[in-house]
Amino acid sequence: MILGGDGFCGWPTSLHLSNIGHEIVIIDNLSRRKIDVELAVDSLTPITSIHNRLAAWKAITNKQIKFYEFDLAEEYYLLLETIKTEQPDIIVHFAEQRSAPYSTKSERNKRYTVNNNLTATHNVLCAIVDSGLDIYLIHLGSIGVYGYHTTKMQIPEGYLTVQVAARDGTSVQQEILYPFDTESIYHMTKAQDQMFFHYYNRNNSIRITDLHQGNVWGTQTQETRLDERLINRFDYDGVYGTVLNRFIIQAAVGYPLTVYGSGGQTRAFIHIQDTVRCIELAVNNPPPKGAKVQIFNQTTQTHRIKELAETMANIVKGTKINYIENPRGGIEDSENDFFVAKECFPALGLNPILLERGLIDEVSEIASKYRHRCDHSKILPPNWT
Repeated sequence: MILGGDGFCGWPTSLHLSNIGHEIVIIDNLSRRKIDVELAVDSLTPITSIHNRLAAWKAITNKQIKFYEFDLAEEYYLLLETIKTEQPDIIVHFAEQRSAPYSTKSERNKRYTVNNNLTATHNVLCAIVDSGLDIYLIHLGSIGVYGYHTTKMQIPEGYLTVQVAARDGTSVQQEILYPFDTESIYHMTKAQDQMFFHYYNRNNSIRITDLHQGNVWGTQTQETRLDERLINRFDYDGVYGTVLNRFIIQAAVGYPLTVYGSGGQTRAFIHIQDTVRCIELAVNNPPPKGAKVQIFNQTTQTHRIKELAETMANIVKGTKINYIENPRGGIEDSENDFFVAKECFPALGLNPILLERGLIDEVSEIASKYRHRCDHSKILPPNWT
């Protein structure tokens, strides 16, 4: 069962898992499509309706994906009834508002993000318990829950062993969740998700894998390339567009690459094809019953933003770089080092797509083909000129 299976990560994951033999049920309230209307911007790629997508998938592969349209945060008993009816072995949870800029845009956006993300996650956990089924939950979190501040140590995969002085003078060793240090309402909800998972794992023995994902870039996966009706969405705007996808379309249309502040910020990245492969690996490697929440850092590379801009400028000759005021200045560090442990997925067999080669393919396959669909007025964040 793929929650949020119509979205940027959920759609290609649904197709990938269907393609390798899993029976797939998508639940989605299509909220991301409604936000496109709200922001008055479309995906660079022409995405068709969910019904056309599913019909195309069946016509091409003869594999059927079921679809239910309802709101996980608002319709708990429909969720519970659907789980009891479909009896999934695994639930993959993508059904959260995923943009940090959107989550802090206004009071309404903050409240929506909190209400949607936290209630949806808690409803899923409650429904698993109430169903009485042994369902394995995989959740897409964010590496951003740790913040982007320079630390001398490497950020581990979820847990940190600490030593604390006891009252009698001895030293007590304990394993804790690595401390959160969030910089947006969106990331705050991902941090709270972890606390929900800790509680329901400990008290109800739900098997859970939480994936702390980096910035996703790229558009296509093996399955979405099969037919244009299956194409994945490409967000390039200043609210939902991730930094690399924004650079890709900016270079393609001759728009200067917009680097916020000094560009010295270091971020973690992963290609969308590697995202779906990581979900497959998580599906195939559940924690045993009674084990603690399994946490993987779902990222393959780290880069400074200004270095990415320079790489893109070298790929698309004539591209200029424009350093502009950071809209998050005063909140995030102007420069940082970011060391992230990422051993688990390679140990399970992930062979990642390297950014340098993938960028060239993305520019030629997607950005150049659909550049006529780009609305230049949406490239910068709202209220910017």
